Amino acid sequence: MIYELRTYTVRPGTVGELVKAASTISRDIRADNFGKLEGYWITEIGPLNQVMHMWSYADLNERTKLRAELGKNPRWTGEYIPAIRPLLVRQEVRLLNAIIPPVAPATQGNIYEFRNYRAKPLGGVKQWLDLFTGVMPEREKYSKIVGLWQTDAGQPNEVCHIWAYPDLNARAAARGAALKDPAWQEFLGKGTQLLEEMHSTIMLPAPHSPLQ
Repeated sequence: MIYELRTYTVRPGTVGELVKAASTISRDIRADNFGKLEGYWITEIGPLNQVMHMWSYADLNERTKLRAELGKNPRWTGEYIPAIRPLLVRQEVRLLNAIIPPVAPATQGNIYEFRNYRAKPLGGVKQWLDLFTGVMPEREKYSKIVGLWQTDAGQPNEVCHIWAYPDLNARAAARGAALKDPAWQEFLGKGTQLLEEMHSTIMLPAPHSPLQ
C-alpha cells in the first residue's frame, strides 16, 4: 500500500467552504473509487487555515492510474475544482510507506495529533524507527497510535505518526504518564539524538472523515 497525505493551505476564513465542498461534491464524485479516503482533518493548533487528508492506494501505479481517471471526470473538473480553486493558497503532498497502517480509535469524538520528525540523513530514519517500534508496547500503555509512516517523497528523511485522544486534557495526561515510564525515558535519550526537527499539529476530524 502507498499512502498520500495532502495538506492544503487556504485563505483565512475559507476552511469551512473547502470542507463543505470536500464532504459533498468531492465525496459524491470520488467515493472510494479513486483511492480510499483514510482521514480528513482541519488543523486546530499549529499551522492554521489548513486541511490534511490521507488517501491509500494499492501501489504507485494504481495511484497514477486512478488520479488520471479522476482528472478526466467532468464533474471533478467542472464542479469540484472550480469550487476550491479560489480558496487555495498552497498544496503539499507526501507519499508515505506505512510502518504501522492506520487503525481507527476505539471510540469516536477524538482530537488527533500529527507529528512529523526529520531525522539525520543516511540512516537516521531507520535507526529511529527501530527504536520507536521497539518501545511501542510500553508507549501504548498510555495512548494508542493511529498510524506510523516513513515519507517516501515530498520530505526526505521524515517519519510521520498520528495519535488520537478524547481531548487535550487526555493528551496531556497520557504524555505526562509516558514521560515517567523508564522504557520511554530510555527511548527518548537515544531517539532524540537521531532527529533534526520535530513538529506537532493538533487536528479535528471533518464530518466526512472515516477516522473520527
